[in-house]
Amino acid sequence: MLPSKHSSILTALLCRGRRNFAVASSSRNRRAVSPLAPDDYTFPLLLKEAAAEAAGASGTRSSIEGQKLHGRIIKFGFSSCVYASTALVDFYSKAGDLASARVVFDAMPRRTLPSWTAIMVGYARSGDMRSAEEVFSLMPEKDTPAYNAMIDGFVKVGDVPSAQKVFDAMPERNVVSRTSLMHGYCMAGNTEAARELFDAMPRRRNLHSWNVMIRGYCRNRESRKALNLFRELQSQPCPFEPNEVTLVSVIPAITDTGAMDLGRWVHEFARRKGLDRRANVATALIDMYSKCGNADEARRVFNQLNPKDVTCWNAIINGLAVNGHSREALGLFEEMRRNGISPNSVTMIGVLSACNHGGLVDEGRQWFQEMEALGISKRVEHYGCMVDLLGRCGYLGEAIELIGKMPSGPNGIVLSSLLFACACHGAVDMAENVMKSVVEVEPRNIGNYIIMRNLYAAKKMWRDALNMKDEINKLGGKKEAGCSLIEIGTSVSEFVSGDRVHPEWEVICDIIGCLRLHMGVPIEEEFDFTGLII
Repeated sequence: MLPSKHSSILTALLCRGRRNFAVASSSRNRRAVSPLAPDDYTFPLLLKEAAAEAAGASGTRSSIEGQKLHGRIIKFGFSSCVYASTALVDFYSKAGDLASARVVFDAMPRRTLPSWTAIMVGYARSGDMRSAEEVFSLMPEKDTPAYNAMIDGFVKVGDVPSAQKVFDAMPERNVVSRTSLMHGYCMAGNTEAARELFDAMPRRRNLHSWNVMIRGYCRNRESRKALNLFRELQSQPCPFEPNEVTLVSVIPAITDTGAMDLGRWVHEFARRKGLDRRANVATALIDMYSKCGNADEARRVFNQLNPKDVTCWNAIINGLAVNGHSREALGLFEEMRRNGISPNSVTMIGVLSACNHGGLVDEGRQWFQEMEALGISKRVEHYGCMVDLLGRCGYLGEAIELIGKMPSGPNGIVLSSLLFACACHGAVDMAENVMKSVVEVEPRNIGNYIIMRNLYAAKKMWRDALNMKDEINKLGGKKEAGCSLIEIGTSVSEFVSGDRVHPEWEVICDIIGCLRLHMGVPIEEEFDFTGLII
């Protein structure tokens, strides 16, 4: 049966964004003999539009309109129409009303593959994989989209083994199947399994597949692999061009490795394509420049962005704070509020961090107290910033008092921060009391024992210093080694404290020896660089 004149008019209205007029037109034409009377295609068209909006930002309003359309379906006698009923199941599923979706599904006299898929996808999207699996097992026939929906559902709840079982049972797999499972393995930290899937589809990859793999490497702190894959994406044989998702995925890897030549190339590429005006790309660029110490360039990216959302403001405030521009960061915070942008929890971490880096105790106290007036709940990160600020500036008693007011109690980071402040100010008794609390929370954190050892040594309390040294040896004797990254051309070299496996180790030692000669430093017969480790 061909669509009626009414359905054709509705389609034209919907294509032109005239959804409200389309619904009104459907409501007015109620006579069954009217040439504009609803038919089998009318309500699926309207419900499809309502379902799309229900899954988006205007869900509440669309849910009400969808329920009204359900009433009209019953009134006009389309309850037994498989198209209208399937559209209702899809609508209620996307609106999150799975109880109503199941009532409609169970009442259907005849079900098609799309009907089964709609209810199954609804359960999977809501995280109810038990119900989704039950429906999936009852489906008289299954197509590739149904299998893909199950894989995606299992991945989203973190059940990668079940997703793999569905994948293995598929009679035919496509790029969506492989990419969904890749994403699951990346989320689970198994980038090797994800890469095997990626490499197994060289001719079937799409840009989304590349983005998932690059983002997976970044998420799992394998920044070099992410950069190598990004460079491979740019190679001549690859038919895809990076998009904004690609850039947002790879910029954290650039930040992590300090590969600023590549970072500037990405920025220029984004500028040529107009992607630097996108809030997510601009925010990533601001974060990259800030963490690599180029606050001026971060500010330029921020100034060129319009409009600016709260994430962009947060990025620049925090970026200026960590680079020591505390007053400028607080000035931007005031400007943000004047522009009508409401600060959130992340904003206040940046503000308190700015106060901390600048030693602005009064300003820190002020904004910490005003958080409740701004409608922002104080979290452990906010308390941590304040404790660090008060401790570094010598207000140790106030810092301890503030820790006592923390609703969920302090974590190891907050206590270590206070311990470090006590050591900086030579407060041995206070440090010892804090150390007792630290050991209860993080008994194997060697850094805390090293702080106490150094404090005792500074106070010439040698017996206590030796006791701390014994504790350090019992725990393994070393902190996690520090590392430095140096970019030369297009390559990045990593240097780990005390590590001798660098391929240019002997050359490095020779050059350091020459530098020591020029500086007039006595040279031992064999200089032991591992002695530089704390």
